[in-house]
Amino acid sequence: MSQRGVTESTQWAILAPVFLLLVLGLVQLGVWLHARTVAGQAAATVADLSSYGSPDATATGARVAAKGGLEQVSIQTAVVGDVIVVTVTGRAPLFFDIGQGLIVEKAVLPREVVR
Repeated sequence: MSQRGVTESTQWAILAPVFLLLVLGLVQLGVWLHARTVAGQAAATVADLSSYGSPDATATGARVAAKGGLEQVSIQTAVVGDVIVVTVTGRAPLFFDIGQGLIVEKAVLPREVVR
């Protein structure tokens, strides 16, 4: 075997794991960003339905979060004056969680007056 063949195989032995880690990191970033978007949409859904006084707003928000893949979903709704504040907390389904899996998103919306 020539020197050149050993050098090339050594390069690939070093570069292949680095390349795979980069690709898997990008996939994990995409999953995390998707989970943030889903939590924000669930919070907006609950806030929108709550502003009109819908009794099943929290259940609808939980369904939105579950369909989007968010795990361990918790939804809190608070009414402060004429404003509704909805906080959605959940976990992103990451395959390698380094402490970034917890997602918290809020939505703030004024209450509508139905006449």
